[in-house]
Amino acid sequence: MKTRVLDSWAVLEWISGRQPATDLVAKLLAESESGATHLVMSAINVGEVYYFLCKHHREELAESWREWSRALPVKIEVPTAQEIWDAAVLKGRYPIAYADAFAAALAHKYQCPLVTGDPELRSIPDLELDWIGRAEP
Repeated sequence: MKTRVLDSWAVLEWISGRQPATDLVAKLLAESESGATHLVMSAINVGEVYYFLCKHHREELAESWREWSRALPVKIEVPTAQEIWDAAVLKGRYPIAYADAFAAALAHKYQCPLVTGDPELRSIPDLELDWIGRAEP
């Protein structure tokens, strides 16, 4: 079974219906539902999706995300103290957002690709990406 970490970028693109991320995230969710893929997401990134939807769209959509996130075939992990330090180290070394550091740290923990199209994450040299953005990294 393959493991993948979902970045908030991927989820926001999926919610917004933007291609190619929409189809690729939907495919990963279907694979996770069938047991072929193990999807993981940091609780920090789940919260990031919520605040982004609330700030840039409307609170009703953010509340819908709160409900969806509980029903999706995605394991939501609350960071441990060590994982907080791991994310802080990544944030200190690379020009990435703090929430992105949690997604990257989780991908390092599972030694698996991070599903994203966020160009900031390309700056981490040992981070494997499952690139779902518009152009290849």
